[in-house]
Amino acid sequence: MSEENPVTVMTTEECWEFLGTREFGHLAFHLADQVHITPINYAVDGDTLLFRTAEGSKLLAVVMNPDIAFEVDQYDEHQATSVIIRGTARELEEDEEHRAENVPLRPWVPTLKYNVVEIRVSEISGRRFELSRPWTHITPES
Repeated sequence: MSEENPVTVMTTEECWEFLGTREFGHLAFHLADQVHITPINYAVDGDTLLFRTAEGSKLLAVVMNPDIAFEVDQYDEHQATSVIIRGTARELEEDEEHRAENVPLRPWVPTLKYNVVEIRVSEISGRRFELSRPWTHITPES
């Protein structure tokens, strides 16, 4: 990145590496005629993502319309990174749920989440942004 080009497009490999070092993102899904977005914790499993959920809107949405979008962001004072996934989600069958035990996927809150959902990625993209944020360099005059 440079001052002339403060945005860098990430490679597919860089996107997966970024996802693998994070565990929190936002899932967008359709439920009936509305679009919803919700935070989830997840884990990378090969070329898919896994998350746990209880019975409710996320699980119902996956059954009714598996098309999803998913985003993971991070930023600090100097740089922001964003990776976006488009794909399909499906509830894993009981004999497949063991996959969640092989990755660092644990509930963040003490609620029962017996259902494991897999996100199959059809499109992945990411960008890194060099932040200038000029207002942070302004010092008030005395």
